[in-house]
Amino acid sequence: MKISILTLFPEMFSIFDHSIIGRARENNIIDIDLLNIRDYTLNKHKKVDDYPYGGGAGMVMAAQPIVDTIRKVKEDNKGKVVFLGPRGKKFNQEIAKELSKEDNLIFLCGHYEGIDERVYKYIDMEISLGDFVLTGGEMAAIPVIDSILRLIPGVLGKEESFMEESFYNGLLEYPQYTRPEEFEGDKVPDILLSGHHENIRKWRRLKSLEITKKRRPDLYKNVVLTKEDIKLLKNKR
Repeated sequence: MKISILTLFPEMFSIFDHSIIGRARENNIIDIDLLNIRDYTLNKHKKVDDYPYGGGAGMVMAAQPIVDTIRKVKEDNKGKVVFLGPRGKKFNQEIAKELSKEDNLIFLCGHYEGIDERVYKYIDMEISLGDFVLTGGEMAAIPVIDSILRLIPGVLGKEESFMEESFYNGLLEYPQYTRPEEFEGDKVPDILLSGHHENIRKWRRLKSLEITKKRRPDLYKNVVLTKEDIKLLKNKR
């Protein structure tokens, strides 16, 4: 997958030089391209914002530098333009799965009080992290892009699986433990030490159901219980 990020602060995305995403880039599994919107302004002072018509606090990102940056990136990347903004659909794992199937994506990071309304005709999709305010679109783009890239085959590696992580199957993840077997009187559940893989699988499924029902009932109400799920929950009682 090729991802192009349009931003005023490309240095913020150095986080993608490290860890899992960094290794995937080194192995040419994914390609991340950064374009500084400021490089495409026609303003001699390199300004990319101006006062809003009609008055009001703050500054608005001008259409010209954004649109010219989009046109430039489209020369090599024909993907959807995704804008990180407050009007967008609230991001979740289902959207991450959908976008992970794309070969190319372009992320536009807004700043200040927003973007000139006329830029929206160049945007294919708008995403919001939630009902709260961030300093800029970069803050939202990082987790969104990370959640998408980890679904690309080969990014996590053979020993890791996103299919068991929270939200992938609509449930929160089951409890995890590592050494030592006992810590401050709290022991690892015996079933995890049994070596019986089928019983461990069922225990993990049950715990995922229980934790989701207790902590995220909004997610649990949408879970379609299998016959095995119903049996696990019944025997647990």
